[in-house]
Amino acid sequence: MRRISLWLLSTVAALVLLFGYRTSTGLTAAPATTVAATPAGEGQTYTGETVRTEEGDVQVVITVADGKITSVSVPVHPTGGQRHDEISARALPQLIEATLAAQGADIDSVSGATYTSGGYKQSLQSAIDAARL
Repeated sequence: MRRISLWLLSTVAALVLLFGYRTSTGLTAAPATTVAATPAGEGQTYTGETVRTEEGDVQVVITVADGKITSVSVPVHPTGGQRHDEISARALPQLIEATLAAQGADIDSVSGATYTSGGYKQSLQSAIDAARL
């Protein structure tokens, strides 16, 4: 009887620990990141090519109104793991802000996100080329 009680208690403790295990540090990654300066629906949208990087695919979509980039979104970016989600959540807003300030693809890469930055800039340039800016 004592062995059965110990076995039952051990099994319950193991299940509690297993189901209570958290792999996240509490940080949440932003989904496709967008920064907009114009109301939705204004301007023409241009989609950049999907660029393969060592960390995952990247694709940029820009909205252009009156010859200026008014918003940028990144519907495709490296995801699927905690590391990718953290890098994307940190780097993409910086890249978007830099794009809106520079009004082009001549922007600095984000430290620690070299592959994502390179893919972003390449996709951004193809969207700018499509927009003929």
